[in-house]
Amino acid sequence: MWQALITPVCALIDKLIPDQAAREAAKLHLMQAEGQQALQEIQAQLSPILAEAQSADPWTSRARPSFMYVIYVLLLASLPMGILFAVDPVMAKNITEGFKAWLLAIPDPIIQLFGLGYLGYTGARSFEKWKGTGKMM
Repeated sequence: MWQALITPVCALIDKLIPDQAAREAAKLHLMQAEGQQALQEIQAQLSPILAEAQSADPWTSRARPSFMYVIYVLLLASLPMGILFAVDPVMAKNITEGFKAWLLAIPDPIIQLFGLGYLGYTGARSFEKWKGTGKMM
């Protein structure tokens, strides 16, 4: 919003303030206000992330990173699997099929419960941020 207003306001300053030094001072003040507004917006966006990272509650501070580490491990496992496929495609296929069977062995109610809990947690956090309470039990 500020960027859209800067040019018209600077043009207005040029018309309203005859003194060159005062005009430049007013434009400088306007630019500083824009920078301050941008900084406040960035701080508002980062504050929930920083609050989670600094939380004393180990579940809050480790939940997202732990989930991401699991995803990273699964993605990084694809590198040796690619090499294994080049050396022994049958063994790589057997490992892949075994992993697929292992995931399919997890009962649907467990996966649904995980999804419900994850969506519930996400919804509660979103509502709390919208409401502005900032603390999660």
